[in-house]
This record gives sequence, structure tokens and C-alpha cells, in this order.
Amino acid sequence: MLILAASLNGIALASYAAADWPEFRGPTGQGISAATNIPIHWSATSNVIWKSAIPGEGWSSPVLANDRLYLTTATTPSGTDRPSLRALCVSADDGRILWNVEVLSPSPNTAQKHHRKNGIASPTPIVHGNRLYVHFGHMGTAALDLTGKILWKQTALEYPPTHGNGGSPALVGDRLVFSCDGEKDPFLVSLDAKTGALLWKTPRNTTAAKKFSFSTPLAITVEGATQVISPGSGFVGSYDPKDGRELWRARYGEGYSVITRPVFAHGLLFVSSSYDRPVLYAVKPAGASGDVTDSHVAWTHAKGAPNTPSPIVLGDELYFVSDAGIATCVDARTGSVHWSERLGGGFSASPVAAEGRIYFQNEEGIGYVLKAGKTFELLATNDLGERTLASPAVADNALILRSQSHLWRMGN
Repeated sequence: MLILAASLNGIALASYAAADWPEFRGPTGQGISAATNIPIHWSATSNVIWKSAIPGEGWSSPVLANDRLYLTTATTPSGTDRPSLRALCVSADDGRILWNVEVLSPSPNTAQKHHRKNGIASPTPIVHGNRLYVHFGHMGTAALDLTGKILWKQTALEYPPTHGNGGSPALVGDRLVFSCDGEKDPFLVSLDAKTGALLWKTPRNTTAAKKFSFSTPLAITVEGATQVISPGSGFVGSYDPKDGRELWRARYGEGYSVITRPVFAHGLLFVSSSYDRPVLYAVKPAGASGDVTDSHVAWTHAKGAPNTPSPIVLGDELYFVSDAGIATCVDARTGSVHWSERLGGGFSASPVAAEGRIYFQNEEGIGYVLKAGKTFELLATNDLGERTLASPAVADNALILRSQSHLWRMGN
């Protein structure tokens, strides 16, 4: 199997098989796959290897390791109003559900507050080694082994959520890092991945009026040291994974409900300020210390910037799609626009890249496949016929899509 062994777009990576997609946005955390033979065309009836009904509701993206897919969902058992937050394992070969385990059962009052496009099972799991890490925001986090046995739970981190939970954790060495950006007193935390114990808790100290955000952190290597990048309301911050100390920050005013996961390439960090008027920022983390708003922002771009879907870098180009369906390609180093075209529909899922193509999936279930490059070239428009908000997973010979009620494996 093809191995990603060294660095991609300037990031030092662990070795992953091209057949694996272990976390939100894949082995790089940035939507890029080295897999091959990925389908370009599909529909609800063509190029479907299998289609599996998934019980309950959830918009967590599927993750994949060793021919098994993992995701989360929320059900309400008959005769009760108490939600059941669950982890599932699905065979990547035939779509069979191999196990379905209840992880948490929070009170209805704890679980009820969420956005119509969100839910109580939106964060994406992480599979690493012989463990699966699942996260349900303010309701708790847990680790399971790959047979579904619960190893630990962490439910002590209480905070008042807004619109539910969307941000996923990042695994940084031997610790899980995730944001707890609720309606007040937002903070970033690190848990011991082995035990679930709290290692550090860092307040955001933001002046933004609306404190809530949902971004997934990204670990990057800068000048030989690891930094954890975590956008929140009002600013993007860099943190030392050892102790949670804030290393630097770049402000973006009142930007809030920040959802996009950052990407890092060509020595630049790309971050969207999200609501109400998103601006895409390119920030230079090398040499950054303290407030670097005036010194380390290389360029900004506002037209067609995303509120929700994360951007993606392939080669020298940065690609992104607005929530309203405008796809844009710019020079990653300068922000110069190569093209901007309407795809159509609303977008929440983050794009993925494989074999020189960019895959965009809209909320109505339509997938757009574009040839990567400085000229706009639409290769295919594929209608699944079912609502899709989760981001795809990519593997050799397969594209994995999660829709409103199903998990699909598409292939040639």
C-alpha cells in the first residue's frame, strides 16, 4: 500500500496507509489523500459498492482504518426522552454494522440545544492504533478499543454551548486537544489520551461579543516545534501542546461561530473569520510571538470566503467554497485569484483532494468534481438524492459519503 511517509505541504506527518482516513479531513487533517482509483462519477444507483442504513441522527464524518469505518450517532430509545450517544463500527468491505455501542446518555436538557444544521453527534471521531476517540462537546469525550469496549469517559468539562457541538478533537502526540468555545468563558483543553485526565485548560481571553465557535484544532510544525492552531471568536491562536500556553494570536475583529479547520502550506496558515462576513486570512507563523495581527498577516480575501467548509491546498493553489456555493481558486502564496465559479446549492462539508481532483459535496447531496488547476474545469456533477452535511472520507478505490440516513461506499 502507498505510504505517506514524510511531509506534505510543509507539515511533518505520521505514516499512514493511503487506505486510511483516521480523523476529520484525513491523515493530514487538511483533506488531502494519496489514495488512487477514486471514482469521478456516481449517483444513488450507479457506482454504489454498498449503501448502509445508519440508525439515529448525526453529522460526524466517517473515519477509516484497517478496512473498518467509525462514526457517531444519536438515538432516542423507545419509551424514553433521554438521548443515547453512540459509536458505530462498519465494515468497509460490505457496509455491515459490526458493533453499535452507547457511550453517553446525557439528560434531555443537556442535549436539547442545537442548530438545525447541527446535532448532538456532529464531532468526528479519531482512530489511532488500537483506540477510537469520540467527542460529544459539552456532553463528554470517551476512548474505546476497536471492539467497542469503553476505556474511559470524561464528562467533567462543563460549559454552556450555543447551537450544539461541531468542532472535533485533534490528537497531538499523547493528548487530545479540543475547543470548548461556548456562549461565555470559552477555553481550550488537553486530555491525556491514555486516561482522559485533564492536562491543561487555557482561557481564550477574547474581546469578541459572541464567544461561541466550533473549529477543529490543527497541529503544525514551525521552526522544529509543534504548535496547536485553534481559531476561536475574534482571533486565531497558537498554543504550546505541552502546557497550553498561548504562543501568538492574530485578531479578526468580531468574527465568531468559526467552523472551518485551518490549513497550513507554503509557510502560511489559512483561516476563515466565519460569521457574519467571512474573511480568509493567510498568516505567517514563523517568528510569531504575542499579537501578530499587524506584522504576520500576509494577505486577506473576502469575496466568496467560507463560513463553514474548510479550505484546501493542492500544489500552489488554495481552493475554497462559500456556504452559498461559490468555489474559488487563488494563489496560496499571494491570494491572487485564478478563478471563481458558482457550483450551486448550500455547502457545509469540507472538500477533499485526490488524484489531482477536488471533490466538493453540497447540502442537497450533489457532489462536484473539479480538476485541480488555475483554470476552472468541472469534471462531473453527481446527485446522491439525499441530504449531505458530513465531509467525505477517501480510500483506495473508494469515496465514503455520509448522508441523512445512510453511509455509502462509491467506487469505479
